[in-house]
Amino acid sequence: MAVTTVSTFGEAPPPRRQRIFEDERWLAFALLVPTMVLLGLFIAYPFFRGILLSITDSRVGVPGNFVGLANFYKIFNDSIFRTAVYNTFLYTGVTTVFKLALGLWLAMLLNRNFRGKAFTRAFILLPFIIPTVLSTFAWKWMFDPTFSVLNWLMFHLGLITSRINWMGDPDLAMISICVVNIWRGVPFFAISLLAGLQTISPELNEAAAIDGAKPWQRFWYVTWPLLLPVTMVVVLFSVIQTFADFQIVYVMTGGGPANATHLFATYAYQIGIGTGLLSEGAAISLAMFPILFMVVIIQLLYIRRVEVR
Repeated sequence: MAVTTVSTFGEAPPPRRQRIFEDERWLAFALLVPTMVLLGLFIAYPFFRGILLSITDSRVGVPGNFVGLANFYKIFNDSIFRTAVYNTFLYTGVTTVFKLALGLWLAMLLNRNFRGKAFTRAFILLPFIIPTVLSTFAWKWMFDPTFSVLNWLMFHLGLITSRINWMGDPDLAMISICVVNIWRGVPFFAISLLAGLQTISPELNEAAAIDGAKPWQRFWYVTWPLLLPVTMVVVLFSVIQTFADFQIVYVMTGGGPANATHLFATYAYQIGIGTGLLSEGAAISLAMFPILFMVVIIQLLYIRRVEVR
């Protein structure tokens, strides 16, 4: 029986392009290029452009000259800017606490077995899915002093005797924007924490119950320590998003009444776009960066410490 031997010495080597993409390093670089381009265009370039604007006296249509840190000195002596700093911390702190508490409560409820669980989970996401501007306009009508459904309901329940001007009072306006932010952010906390709860083995709680632990003890000593790393990551993302919030405040109050509800983002927009002082607006925006950066670093260090434990 004859055996046919096929020689492969005459085969051509694979094309150079094919050899390059067989290398994992080149393949990874090729896949990362589109992301790097997008990050460069929409994050890196605006950031460095903002730095250049903040150290000049640029206005709309005027390139401006180098002024160093004069814009930062000016905004730090601005009473409205100091109000915006206070409001941003107050707005972020209050809404984050309420979103965490309500989101955790909803997550614990949704983690149980009941009829219509899938529909309820999808329904909970509606506030987070609806476009922010659209839902905020609906809330603005609900807080309107003339057409407010809240005033109508409270009046017929005998809680008030006259209309409440929600947007005309500084304290009530701040409460109003906090309520809207909490309403919109609770679903994100609820679904994220629910995902974390489902990674916890039910056997741990069952073992604790057999040992005589009460429900609150099972939560505090079993569920909460295991859920804490996920919770810290969710809080971190929420703080970043809330600290730089713009749409809710801009639509609801525009920073009013009398600049009482301005945040970093809304005041930077008013100065940079509303008045055309681009350099001062950029300086206000950049003033937020070191504060937010420190907050993120502290939270990341705490998250790492929790994971090590």
